[in-house]
Amino acid sequence: MANKDTHDTFTGQAGVIDCAIDWPSEDPRGWALLLHPHPLYGGTRDNKVVTTLARACTQAGLMVVRPNFRGIGKSEGEYDEGRGEALDMKALLEQFGSKYPALAKLPFVLGGFSFGTAVASQLLPPHHSESPIAPPAGVMLVGTAAERFEVNNVPEHTLVVHGELDETVSLQSVFDWARPQDLPVVVIPDASHFFHGKLVALKDVASRYLALQLQHT
Repeated sequence: MANKDTHDTFTGQAGVIDCAIDWPSEDPRGWALLLHPHPLYGGTRDNKVVTTLARACTQAGLMVVRPNFRGIGKSEGEYDEGRGEALDMKALLEQFGSKYPALAKLPFVLGGFSFGTAVASQLLPPHHSESPIAPPAGVMLVGTAAERFEVNNVPEHTLVVHGELDETVSLQSVFDWARPQDLPVVVIPDASHFFHGKLVALKDVASRYLALQLQHT
């Protein structure tokens, strides 16, 4: 994925947040926080959709933070229906600047898949306007969990990607969520919720979006 991969920890309300860190091949031009699917149904930071987004980010020159939500791997705590998970990620954002001060001044991209989209939406202004991290230069939501969780309104530049044949979150529910916000939805034909056989197409969409959002950085 990247020339060097490391690990780091942050401290959330439930304790340790264990994170994989993916680095680009050259000096980072920014960083990304990518959030994984539902922890009670096998979701981890190593989910293939999440790692596909991570590859797109590192190839775009971003350092990537992939945390395990509470109760997964070495991350402490128990599943909290998205509430505690969001508080943990807010704590991570607040601590990021002291751990990576140079990176914290660079463009930031926020991404999530499925359950991770609901958590990610709680980190966006005005919902978390006190964050020391600047508003994200890019937001990528894949398999947006609008049918199962509350997903807050997101910036107009958000990339929303969904599978045509998503069997977990209906495409119609995503249209119903996006319509009042005038958000375009990128639909990948014949793709399931986990984008089996369609990860190359997903990465291509994400890469093109990142190139556009980061072109002036």
